[in-house]
Amino acid sequence: MTLPRADAAWRPSDLEVARRATRRRQSTKSVLIALVSTVVFVGVIGFAILSSPGWESVRASFFDLDVAIASFPAILAGLWVNIQVLFVAAIAVALLGTLLAVLRSLRGPVFFPLRALATVYTDLFRGIPLLIVLYLVGFGIPALGIFGRVPVVLWGTIAIVLTYSAYVAEVLRAGMEAVHPSQRIAARSLGLSHAQTLRIVVIPQGVRKVVPALMNDFVSMQKDVGLISVLGAVDAVRAAQIAVAQSYNFTPYIVAGLLFVILSLPMIRLTDAVAARLARREQMGGVV
Repeated sequence: MTLPRADAAWRPSDLEVARRATRRRQSTKSVLIALVSTVVFVGVIGFAILSSPGWESVRASFFDLDVAIASFPAILAGLWVNIQVLFVAAIAVALLGTLLAVLRSLRGPVFFPLRALATVYTDLFRGIPLLIVLYLVGFGIPALGIFGRVPVVLWGTIAIVLTYSAYVAEVLRAGMEAVHPSQRIAARSLGLSHAQTLRIVVIPQGVRKVVPALMNDFVSMQKDVGLISVLGAVDAVRAAQIAVAQSYNFTPYIVAGLLFVILSLPMIRLTDAVAARLARREQMGGVV
């Protein structure tokens, strides 16, 4: 006697077929409504801008195609400087931020000086605007005359690392504190030391809880690397400033802004995808 194949025997019921058809109709209806509402919204905004009295002046000052084409190579070369700064800063921020988070999570009175030092650091650099940190690091430290001639790009990278390490450390610490205490107790009961408990149990779970927030900080850092131009570094923003000074036209700023948007879009979409995936796992009751 041979058993019938499962895939050949199973057929959806009429009720299930009706449900699927209803879902398809609702999905199609939602897409059409979203499309129409988007077209109407864009049309209204576009009409309001194009019919404004000063549109022709704005178009000539900010959206000149010839100026954009002429300034694009220099701005693109400057963007490569921003990408290099971002690459180095991301690694340094990850290391320093993790160290600060671990220092703030140390238990016991003997570690109070380290906890206090990490707390003062995070409070200080979260409170000072990044622009002021750039001025202090980029102009103040070289004035001491200790380090000789150092490229301004390096000072800008250090300022970004100092500021964003404080933000990342607090995000990581929040994730580590969100790990249930039973996880620490179970790890210690298995004979793991405090350092092993942090490295093997707490930090991996804590990082997983705050991945979207960490990625958002990275997106913010992607655009803030453009602030190193205030130190004189010829990055994308500085190249745009030079082009504006030469052409008396603001279009190079639009070009630089679009390049930064293009640079940030992959990480922004990845952040949304990771956040949606974590939300689905939470709703399913899975491990977060």
